Amino acid sequence: MKRTTRSRRLLSAIAGAAVLGLVAAGCSGGAGEGEADDTAVQACNDIDAEYPSGPIELIVPWAAGGGTDGVARLIGDQLSDQLGTNVNVVNRTGGSGVVGHQAMVDATPDGQTIGLVTVEIGMMHHQGLTDISGEDLTAISQMNEDGAGITVAADAEWETAADLLTHIEENPGEVTASGTGQGGIWHLALLGMLLDNDLPVDSVNFVPSEGAAPALQELVAGGIDMTTNALGESKTMLDSDRAKALGVMGTERDPAFPDVETLQEQLGSEYSMSVWRGIAGPLDLEPTVVEELECHLGLIAESEAFNEFMTDSGLGVKYAGAEDFQTLMREDDAQKGEVMEEAGLAQ
Repeated sequence: MKRTTRSRRLLSAIAGAAVLGLVAAGCSGGAGEGEADDTAVQACNDIDAEYPSGPIELIVPWAAGGGTDGVARLIGDQLSDQLGTNVNVVNRTGGSGVVGHQAMVDATPDGQTIGLVTVEIGMMHHQGLTDISGEDLTAISQMNEDGAGITVAADAEWETAADLLTHIEENPGEVTASGTGQGGIWHLALLGMLLDNDLPVDSVNFVPSEGAAPALQELVAGGIDMTTNALGESKTMLDSDRAKALGVMGTERDPAFPDVETLQEQLGSEYSMSVWRGIAGPLDLEPTVVEELECHLGLIAESEAFNEFMTDSGLGVKYAGAEDFQTLMREDDAQKGEVMEEAGLAQ
């Protein structure tokens, strides 16, 4: 989505005011615990005086009770307070995320229906599940990012990602990994890492699982050798010294695990693979609506309540505005498509 120079300057000024408002909130008494202050919120609301025109629907393409649902409900609660209207979280499940994302694409572009878009938007069409992609949405704000971590048992012989990759190269087919279902994001992370290091995709045996939790149980029980899920999902095992992290595939270190080096630091590799979540709406969303929501979401991303929730949930906070988030979706789609094509997962 293109913006005029004037609108970018306006948003920058508002964002600056919002940050100052947050700093002042701690001593002004103008905000509830962990929330943005009233001045900053009003600055956002002033961008489009006619928005919203009623309750807002926030679509979640995954089931209630999961991590994505929890993030959406907290964002919805804070948006509701800041906008002064109900924000109703609606779970539209099915089709491995297709149903919910399609509902975002099909919504009327008035800002009354938005959604929590997830990393799968850049994978589903490569898998032949749908024709839609991030290009069919208007990005508003990225709220989260978690790089794929490399986790092994505490007594494993490897101390770094380089040690592990050397072992895989010298002993193809000996190492077994898990962390998600076949073709899921953490499987893709593993395959991309192997390809980036000129290793065949079958040099590691992959055992599908129902998610990171059962895979990590298998890891500490000795049933598998490694997982490639987010480090936050491994936190319990890492904190109890039943597992250790050899590296992270993010573009930077995970703030919750500052001692775990990225692959770039260890190997000089530019390869990264992350999951992310953000807020988006249908194409042709009114620019002032995008700017107002972007402003509010920036306040939420800075809020104590949001950061505490994300930390407690083992999730990373990564905020980006509309233009940067649209770029992320486009570039991430291309990267994941390339990996899936090379790995034989694309349809």
